[in-house]
Amino acid sequence: MQSSLTRATCRHVLRQLLHCADGDVAPFRRDTRGDSVRARPVAHSHMRRNVLIILGVVALVYGALAIALDSAILRLSSGKGAVALSPACLPATLDHSAALGATGVDVSPAPDTDTANPHTQVSFLGVPADEIREVAVVGAHSGRHPGHVRGYSQGDGASFAPDSPFAVGERVSVRAVIVAHGRTTPVSFGFRVDTPYSTANTTDFANLPAAPADYRSFYTLAGAHPPVMTVTTPDRDPAAGDVFTTNGPGPGQYGPLIYTPQGRVVWFQRLPQGEAAENLNVQTDEGRRYLTWWRGHVLSLGFGQGEDVVMDSRYRTVARYAGGNGLPADLHDFRLTGRGIAYTTAYNPIRCDLSQVGGSPSGAIVDNAIQQVDMRTGLVRWEWHSLDHVGAAESEVEAPSNSTPWDYFHLNSIEPEPDGKILISARSTWAAYQLQGASGQILWRLGGNRSSFAMGPGTRMAWQHDGRVLADGELTFFDDGSNPPIHKQSRAIRVRLDLERKRATLVAAYTHQDPQLLAASQGNAQTLPDGGTLVGYGGVPAISEFASDGSLLFDAHQPYDMSFYRAFRYPWSARPVSPPSVLAALNDTGEETVVHASWNGATGVSSWRVLAGKSPASLTSKAVIGADGFESSTTLPVKYIYAAVQALDAAGRVIGTSPAAKVIGYYASLSAGS
Repeated sequence: MQSSLTRATCRHVLRQLLHCADGDVAPFRRDTRGDSVRARPVAHSHMRRNVLIILGVVALVYGALAIALDSAILRLSSGKGAVALSPACLPATLDHSAALGATGVDVSPAPDTDTANPHTQVSFLGVPADEIREVAVVGAHSGRHPGHVRGYSQGDGASFAPDSPFAVGERVSVRAVIVAHGRTTPVSFGFRVDTPYSTANTTDFANLPAAPADYRSFYTLAGAHPPVMTVTTPDRDPAAGDVFTTNGPGPGQYGPLIYTPQGRVVWFQRLPQGEAAENLNVQTDEGRRYLTWWRGHVLSLGFGQGEDVVMDSRYRTVARYAGGNGLPADLHDFRLTGRGIAYTTAYNPIRCDLSQVGGSPSGAIVDNAIQQVDMRTGLVRWEWHSLDHVGAAESEVEAPSNSTPWDYFHLNSIEPEPDGKILISARSTWAAYQLQGASGQILWRLGGNRSSFAMGPGTRMAWQHDGRVLADGELTFFDDGSNPPIHKQSRAIRVRLDLERKRATLVAAYTHQDPQLLAASQGNAQTLPDGGTLVGYGGVPAISEFASDGSLLFDAHQPYDMSFYRAFRYPWSARPVSPPSVLAALNDTGEETVVHASWNGATGVSSWRVLAGKSPASLTSKAVIGADGFESSTTLPVKYIYAAVQALDAAGRVIGTSPAAKVIGYYASLSAGS
């Protein structure tokens, strides 16, 4: 804006001086044929004699102005206190389609869109790779891009991977030939590359130490401090299984967590300082159950940059996805859908002139992306961007007056539906959207300021998370109702849609009564197999299970100064690939041996057999003790040199054996586990 103003000033001065050079010192007269003022030069011979002199003065003045003003611009756009103008990025048209005519092929980036990252690949989805031919990709500035066409493992498409990135802001033209059903069809489309906003200097959410009363410590899990989970309503639904959650952002150690419904730790994987874990879930893919979660850095802007992790029931990592097309994997959702396909969220902060919506001309905006991923190859099969479909006017968040990226949409859940449609939830628009899964076009909106439905009593949401579709077509959400507060308390809701009459009706709402809870962020609602609902309150780290009639079946919480993203319950059976752990130490008299045993992540351990002796080869059974928590301990009334433990199931069978450990001294044991 500053740059265009100064250049306009220069041009205006130049025009005025040129008018003076061509005519009288009073160069304008009223045209007697109308009321408009028109420039009419009145020639004088003595003025014409001065034309060359005045033109010389014009050149000098214009040059001086240009130097002075451009210097001011340079001072504004470089160095300390720099203000760099942002390019236009808010699209003139919305609801673009990824479909390439009647070819049956959907492409990403979608035609005529402006949100492609410079490192994007070009995806063709809908025909086998060998039917995608003669791909030519040309950037308006970067020129022709050589690259490779890489097929998807599902056999239904391919991505063109250029050998080098595109230039920021340039338009890219794509041509190809699609051979399908005996027909050869030339296709062409184009897209524009965005201008990424660098997050290199953006801080993470603060990760302070937790109060000692807020976490547990174990002799056999050195350095790990999982948060305490306090149970306030004992579990009345044991079939629902264990509790799956995380800790953070906030104080305490980060990592994925499994608890029993009695509050005992089953599994905790401590992550390095500042690296967070979010969205621990259990998903089934092609008949096998997996743990899925996200790890990485949670930026203070409210999104993550990291990777999605898939583990088997032995806690072995079987797949990772760190993002594609230049966008790191975000924390908000990750959904396995079978055939090696997953959906994940990605946040795409870009520089953007926001002056037309009351923001800064040097602004930035957070565009949100959905990526459909081939987990076997890491290729992005299909990509959807919020800025291509959802206008800035739908946001309930005011555009900032500075260069802080505007979180105008805030995608927080993806729900692939069986018929190929996709339900998504956006916190900042207070709305959910159903997308046509191929073209990406919006089929309807629920809530927000452009709702496709008449919203019945109790159906209006604010700052909501976690939109899900049930088998009967009803929808569930966690309605935060805050931040800033709009509702008195957060709730999980169930909504029925009348697609013909375009009406939304509240079926059920679940709230925490004692005390009432209002979460400023995060949260989820899980529908359990028996029709009950588990509610994770996110920013207020409470977990409640409600029966279908609304009665409370289970209630627990982490320390209230902490937070988690989501919480779930599942039956879980696991036997880690790593062996049990043992720590043995002499007591304070030096005449007895204290033995501690655990198996991080294991289920089905009913008791422990304690082995001890003078050497690893001479260990014999000395005691059998119950497995009464994450870590079990006993004292042997004899001084031993080595010890080991065996995990026993309910039938007394050995299911795991620790390595032999040398018994340490009493004083050394005081710092063990810290």
